[in-house]
Amino acid sequence: MSDYMIRAVAAGGSIRAFAATTRDTVEEARRRHNTSPVVTAALGRLLTGAAMMGSMMKGDRDRLTLKINGDGPVKSLTAVADSKGNVKGYAEEPQVILHANDKGKLDVAGAVGIGVLTVTKDIGLKEPYVGTSMLVTSEIAEDITYYFATSEQTPSAVALGVLMNRENTVRQAGGFILQLMPNVDEETISRLEKRIGEITSITALLDKGMSPEEILAYVLEGFEIEILDKKPVGFYCGCNKQRIRGAIVSLGRKDLESLIEDREPVEVHCDYCNTSYLFSVEEIEEILEKAK
Repeated sequence: MSDYMIRAVAAGGSIRAFAATTRDTVEEARRRHNTSPVVTAALGRLLTGAAMMGSMMKGDRDRLTLKINGDGPVKSLTAVADSKGNVKGYAEEPQVILHANDKGKLDVAGAVGIGVLTVTKDIGLKEPYVGTSMLVTSEIAEDITYYFATSEQTPSAVALGVLMNRENTVRQAGGFILQLMPNVDEETISRLEKRIGEITSITALLDKGMSPEEILAYVLEGFEIEILDKKPVGFYCGCNKQRIRGAIVSLGRKDLESLIEDREPVEVHCDYCNTSYLFSVEEIEEILEKAK
C-alpha cells in the first residue's frame, strides 16, 4: 500500500500513538480541487489529521468531520474521515496565493486566519458529538492538539506536514499523534516531553521518506513500541448519481415540479470530490413519477 497509517502503544500502554503517510491522498485532493500550494498544505494537514482521528473510532459507519472556519482568505476547510482510513475534504476558496511566512514556508496560518475548529463525531447515537475550540496558531496541528486538551481532556502531541514540489504537486505528506493515557506516570511524561522537544520538524522526517513505522521509532526513541494495526489511507468520496438521485427525491413534490417547469437540466455538485452530476428534465420527471 502507498499511503497508510499505523496505530501503536508505547511505554507499557501509557502512550497511544498514530502515524501516517498521506502523499497520494493529499495529491488526489490537490488534483480534484486544483488547490494552490498554500491551500494544498492546509487541506493536506487537515486530511491527514482527520484520517488518524477517524481511526480512533470503532464502528464501520462512524464518521468524523473536522471543520475550520477562519477569517483568512481560505475561509473554511472541511475534512471527513471514517474508521477505515477513507478521507475526503475541500477548501471553500481553493485558489489562495500568499507570500511565504517569515520562516520562508507556506503561510498556512495566514491563509486560515483567526477562527474555530469544530469536531463532529457521528457514532450512531441519536445526536452526534460536537466539540469546538479556538484556533491557537492556525497551523492546524497545534489547533488539533489544543482541541484534544480542552474538549477531550487528553494531553496530546500532533504533528502534520505537507511538502510541495516546484510544479505544485505533493512531494510528501503525513504526520503523527501521540496521546497520554490515564495510567501514565510522571517519569514517562518527562521523558516524552523531552523527546518531543528535540524534534524540530515533521517535514524533515517526511522529506527523508520515512515510513509511519520509522517516524514512530524516531519520535518515540527510547520507548518500547508495540504496533497494533496498519491500514491503508486514501481519498474516497462515496457519492454517485444514484445517491444524488435519492437526495433529489427528498426535495419533495413541489420543488421537483418547479424544476420541471424551468425546462432546464439540473446540475448537482459534490463539494467533497468536486464532481458534478447532470439530470435532464426527463430524468427529473421520472424521479417525480416514482416519488408519487
